[in-house]
Amino acid sequence: MCKSDPNQLETLVRQAVAGTGAVVTGIEAPSLCNHGSRRKRLWELDGHAHCPVVGVCLPISLLRKVVNKALGGQAVADDYELHCGAVADCKQRGAVAEAVQRELERRYVLAVQKAGKLKTTEALAAWWDEALRCQDIAGPLWATLTHARCTPELAHRVEGQVHMLQHQVGMATRMDFDRFEALLDENALLTRELAAAQQRSTRQVEEHTRRQDALQSLVMQLRAQLMARDTAVAALQADLQTLEAASPGLKTRFEMARELERLVEHNHSHQRALLHAQQESERQRRRADDLAAELAQRDAIAADATADTTTPELPARLDDQAVLCVGGRPASVPIYRQLIEGTGGRFMHHDGGEEDSDAKLDATLAAADLVICQTGCISHNAYWRVKDHCKRTGKRCVFVESPSRAGLGRALRSLAVVEAPSPGKASSTA
Repeated sequence: MCKSDPNQLETLVRQAVAGTGAVVTGIEAPSLCNHGSRRKRLWELDGHAHCPVVGVCLPISLLRKVVNKALGGQAVADDYELHCGAVADCKQRGAVAEAVQRELERRYVLAVQKAGKLKTTEALAAWWDEALRCQDIAGPLWATLTHARCTPELAHRVEGQVHMLQHQVGMATRMDFDRFEALLDENALLTRELAAAQQRSTRQVEEHTRRQDALQSLVMQLRAQLMARDTAVAALQADLQTLEAASPGLKTRFEMARELERLVEHNHSHQRALLHAQQESERQRRRADDLAAELAQRDAIAADATADTTTPELPARLDDQAVLCVGGRPASVPIYRQLIEGTGGRFMHHDGGEEDSDAKLDATLAAADLVICQTGCISHNAYWRVKDHCKRTGKRCVFVESPSRAGLGRALRSLAVVEAPSPGKASSTA
């Protein structure tokens, strides 16, 4: 092999051309150096080349098989330790290095053959660059580094490019792994959604099948009913024809019977309408009777009011006294108020327990100076409350049986001539 010392190269060149008379310059001398055609062996490569060669050119599973076969055992180291041990063993000739050398030669024989056709370093470098662009570097890496025309500069450049490519491949692998993990998660989600959709589809198919079976059964039943109806209709038509043949006037009699039924129904509807009219007339009659009674009652009240127009005025001693009227008809209250306020008294009224409460009766009794109790229009409880209060307080009290203007006038006139009762007693006038 040609040495790299310029002085030795120049000496060899001068000796080779001595006696020829040719003039050889320093530029022409390297072109005459004979590198030979022997390819480098694995253990002859630069110390930095073994790691990329072993890591790139041999898959880790294949490397484990080669090492196990070369050592005659079973390697228990992990992938990283196996790689480091193989790189260390390949730096010197040994069983592992020779086994790896044979495997690389066998695996990349085509790449070695293509590289063997390249006779210059420049051609070898161009072939390597093309392989690097195609990203198929395993075979070209081994063929380039072991080529006879691979200079240390080219080997250094190839090793650097492979080193950087390994970093890029590692980053790409990591990104692919992350993408793969994301795809796995998405695939799991889609798998669950697909399973749910399949379950829904299965349930829908089963439901559709059940409904279809039910509809088929219903169709069969309807068909059977239709056949039975057709059979019955045919039988009835046959019977009708037989009856018509046996009785020629049967059709006319049947129509007359139907007309009779229609007339009977029409008669029933008229009877119902008549009954309704009678009931309505009875209600109107009762309403007229009630109205006549109400008018008669109003006429009686008006007559009482007319009869009492000549009632003399009450004495002045009733002026500014609170007169409580307990009971009486609601329609008569304005008349009572007019009569009492006409004497100068202050009118007070309690309905006797119809709507006003008993508690209000006690308060009204306490505020009154004179009490007029119409016994025919109050409750028993109110009657006894009025009587007990007047008896306890000695308050004047007049009991009137007929609730009218005339009766109230007579009660007030009787008060004008009756002495005030002693304390603890109550007076009553019928």
